[in-house]
Amino acid sequence: MGSRHLSRSIVFQTLFEWDFHNQAEKNIKEIFKRNVDTIGRGLEDIDYPHRLLEGVIEHLEELNRLITHGAPEWPLEQVSIVDRNVLRIGIYELLFGDKKEVPPKVAINEAVELAKNFGGDSSRRFVNGVLGTIFRQMEDVLKENPPAAD
Repeated sequence: MGSRHLSRSIVFQTLFEWDFHNQAEKNIKEIFKRNVDTIGRGLEDIDYPHRLLEGVIEHLEELNRLITHGAPEWPLEQVSIVDRNVLRIGIYELLFGDKKEVPPKVAINEAVELAKNFGGDSSRRFVNGVLGTIFRQMEDVLKENPPAAD
């Protein structure tokens, strides 16, 4: 398993446990440390999963709104805990991550892999559909408002 994929798995499992306990009962930093110590033995780049987790937490409300927008027929609390947290990671990397470090299509593919590994039968398709919708909307916005040249 690649270092980045392992990092995403650790962040996913941390978010899953934290979310399972209603985002309050356990300290997310303690969960993350335990997961790094047990799952991430030998992980060379501890900075990447730490930044990823911090970014997801920092943008949590916006990520939740985007999940709801990308899957309007599914209220957030009805989206499975696996899918919800995979989407949080995928959307964060897609919209807020360094595009040179993780290009958008890689962010989508990695989220789909997490969904396949941890989710149910429909998780892969659901995650791919929501992220694909958000990606297309992101591309449309960029076409209408291209970034200014340096």
